[in-house]
Amino acid sequence: MPFAQRLTCTIDDACEVTGLGRTKLYELIGAGRIVTTTIGRRRLVLVRSLLALLDTNMSN
Repeated sequence: MPFAQRLTCTIDDACEVTGLGRTKLYELIGAGRIVTTTIGRRRLVLVRSLLALLDTNMSN
């Protein structure tokens, strides 16, 4: 399945596809620019929020 069609991904997957480090990714999560959900103890990143972040940065 292409990445853009996935609903969620792990933090490691998000770091890999964006090229961002874990610290920066967690900063963006804390600032509300990337949306996550927690299921049990596992934190998952909503792929659409990553795509929206990249879209916003590409248009600037």
